[in-house]
Amino acid sequence: MNETDPRRRPIRSYVLRQGRITLAQQTALDQLWPQYGLDSKAVLIPQQVFGRFAPLVAEIGFGNGESLVQMAAAAPDQDFVGIEVHRPGVGHLLIKIRELGLANVRVYCADAQEVLANCIAGGTLDRIQVYFPDPWHKKRHRKRRLVSTAFAELAAAKLKLGGILHCATDWEDYALQMLELLDDSPLFANQAGTGRYSERPEYRPLTKFENRGQQLGHGVWDLLYRRVTECASRPT
Repeated sequence: MNETDPRRRPIRSYVLRQGRITLAQQTALDQLWPQYGLDSKAVLIPQQVFGRFAPLVAEIGFGNGESLVQMAAAAPDQDFVGIEVHRPGVGHLLIKIRELGLANVRVYCADAQEVLANCIAGGTLDRIQVYFPDPWHKKRHRKRRLVSTAFAELAAAKLKLGGILHCATDWEDYALQMLELLDDSPLFANQAGTGRYSERPEYRPLTKFENRGQQLGHGVWDLLYRRVTECASRPT
């Protein structure tokens, strides 16, 4: 196949595993998706979805959604859009949204890069969160890493001028790659200063996994970048 072959499979930053979904998660998907789910084939109009004008945060790969709902509960003046491909995690998030009575969270069950490219209008987001993406630690798999030059350009196009791209990882090699890539981008300014990592902001909760890792002496690196220039072209 050549590069123009429509059958050519794109490189994904994830593997879609058909993990076991619980009855509660499936029930949540069946019953709550019409209220909280978003159409991955339509452009998001936040004011229609949330019924107000408010800062909009998108989290890519929210896992089971525990951190996302904590942030949403702590910031009722902000609206949150979660993007996740794994249905059990989406189902778990929907359960938590109902339990906490959150009105400021909506969810996509779809590929995040496709959602950003096709559903989010340019200059819409106040913050994009990418927490603990798959590190693809084997050298031959690193082309699958989500944070790349193309992703940075896409993220910048969807952020408002002054908006924040916030990444976090517990893989030092990935942290260094992101640091070098984003420091080199004219679209972003490192909030900690060139070549430096940021302190974890208070709004990002510590996960159980992260707490356990810190007790074992594992590092976690946060990177916060502000969009500082207009994009040459802004996808919608």
